[in-house]
Amino acid sequence: MDLIADILLAAGAIGAGFYCFVLSRRLKKFNDLEKGVGGAVAVLSSQVDDLNKSLKEAQAISNGSSQKLQQLTGRAESVAQRLELMMASMHDMPEAQPAAAAPAAPAPAAAEETDALAEAYGAEAHVEPEPQPEPEEAKPAGLMFVRHNRSQNQVA
Repeated sequence: MDLIADILLAAGAIGAGFYCFVLSRRLKKFNDLEKGVGGAVAVLSSQVDDLNKSLKEAQAISNGSSQKLQQLTGRAESVAQRLELMMASMHDMPEAQPAAAAPAAPAPAAAEETDALAEAYGAEAHVEPEPQPEPEEAKPAGLMFVRHNRSQNQVA
């Protein structure tokens, strides 16, 4: 009986040794830096580093763009204020009078005489002149632009 127990014990030890050998080979493949999880972890680590660098560059660029946009907005607001002042000062100026008055239309009797002479000599009849456009009505001289306080509209 002792002999059978020793044979079974030796077979169990050999089976456990073979099982450990198979597990060690699988663990080496699992941790292989090129094909296994170790390689995947190494690749992911390098990608995280690249993403961190890209993120820092994007933040620096966006900060620069934000500062430039603030400067341009400030310049635009100052130009808008100057334009508002110019427009307000334009309302104080008198309107320009036309340099030459429009020629008066010929009297109806003179037009008839001209038509009769034209027919006698074989020329074309009198053509009525085109009506002159009516002068534009004066625009009201009121406040054209209103300056709003932009600090009230900003969201904190």
